[in-house]
Amino acid sequence: MSAFLRRCSGAVLAYAVVTQGAFADVTAQQVWDDWQAYLSQMGYTVSAEQSISGGVTTITDMNVALSAPDTDGSFKMTVPQMTLTENGDGTVSIGLPESFPMTLSGEEEGEAFSVDIEYYHTGLDMVVSGQPDDMTYDYSAPTLGMKLGGVQVEDETLPKDMLAMDFKLTDLSGDSRMKIGETRTVDQKMTAAGLTYDLAFTDPEGSDDGKINGSMNQLTFEGTNVIPEDFDGTDPQSFFNGGVSFSGLFTYASGQAAIEGTSEGQAFSMATQSEGGRFGASLDDQRLAYDVEQNSANLAVTTAELPFPIEMAMAKTGLGFEFPVQQSEEEQPFGLSVNVTDFTMSDVLWSIFDPAGALPRDPATIALDATGTAKILTNFFDPAAIEALETSGEAPGELNSLKINELLVSMVGAKLTGDADFTFDNSSTEEFDGLPAPAGVANLQLAGANALIDTLITMGVIGESDAMGARMMMGLMAVPGDEPDTLNSKIEFTKDGQILANGQRIK
Repeated sequence: MSAFLRRCSGAVLAYAVVTQGAFADVTAQQVWDDWQAYLSQMGYTVSAEQSISGGVTTITDMNVALSAPDTDGSFKMTVPQMTLTENGDGTVSIGLPESFPMTLSGEEEGEAFSVDIEYYHTGLDMVVSGQPDDMTYDYSAPTLGMKLGGVQVEDETLPKDMLAMDFKLTDLSGDSRMKIGETRTVDQKMTAAGLTYDLAFTDPEGSDDGKINGSMNQLTFEGTNVIPEDFDGTDPQSFFNGGVSFSGLFTYASGQAAIEGTSEGQAFSMATQSEGGRFGASLDDQRLAYDVEQNSANLAVTTAELPFPIEMAMAKTGLGFEFPVQQSEEEQPFGLSVNVTDFTMSDVLWSIFDPAGALPRDPATIALDATGTAKILTNFFDPAAIEALETSGEAPGELNSLKINELLVSMVGAKLTGDADFTFDNSSTEEFDGLPAPAGVANLQLAGANALIDTLITMGVIGESDAMGARMMMGLMAVPGDEPDTLNSKIEFTKDGQILANGQRIK
């Protein structure tokens, strides 16, 4: 996500999702002053009219705008009226209109565009407590959402049925605590009974169309954002100059989605459901990390080309990675993990290529867990550096080491496991077609390979000559294991360019 979009999202969150509860006094003026200071620090320009009557401060015609540096993009939000009411107990209640507009505009491929988004809620209750340097916002709302208002390209307004979007949270509650010192630290917690989303589009120049309807249940979010005092939101480099960080974890108990439409005159539909999952992310000036997982996912696809649905299921799927983002001559750690656990598909789908049921149909699993070190030689957040990289053709970084902690591929009766540990010489790239020369060992174990080859011969998928070639290759690269139909292989890359398989030189 670009820095521009992150700041746009921050403006929305400043009005929709803000903080918790303390036991000191805060005034309406202090709350309003802090809003302006926070938004200005994040790179927005804020303008509004202010009036005070008794304990009520009224803000009218509030405009919050942001221009993306080095682009023609801009974001603007208009709040016709907002009230900040002092409750007499040291707290301030914030009142927002039930809806107000936001506009995202810019230029794409020489065409100017603008997108209107409507923010809306019912019964939003927001109370600020604490003190000027430690404010807590408690909030709740039966519904809160955003929907597409309209899209304009050049001087043409697109028909409303061409593109529609609506995202809505229900039974929302949470708190957000904003502490100000050498840094501004925002701790957030949120729960919602559900999230629904609806999208629809129609191709104005053809017959293609589509609809997406989905929901998620029992949502939770916890996160922390740290912003240094000297942070400058108008400078994209400020996000990575030190001190800025974000970490958050989103979870849900179950979800489902339905997609249907027409493509090239053919109807299609797809339905998915899962028993929950999580999405975690963290970012600071040193690293970017994601952790995504989904439980008990099912997928069914129907197309006009097939007379039956395509059905698949997975007990668990996951993706995790942690990569360095800071330019440095020092080696920095990274990590990557992928898993697809207990993948199955319907017998109808199996019968397309295995009608006799010759192949074992046990659930399939693929898992990889890898760590290593690398050097980042380019500032990826400097447009000039990226442009220079494209013209020079130089590598943006170096891979220095790679360790495979786990490798597992289990399907159709065969199972491959292994681990590996390599270092790389980036000064030597001739031996491996421009890649740095590796040095290290990979240990692999393969079970059930010969039985699988016999089955494929019986099915007519491969011929006897192909099978002989495959078995000769396995004989060259592996040795028999202790159990029947098992093979072990130790592949070693030496620093002088040799490759050994179980002690025998093959290069």
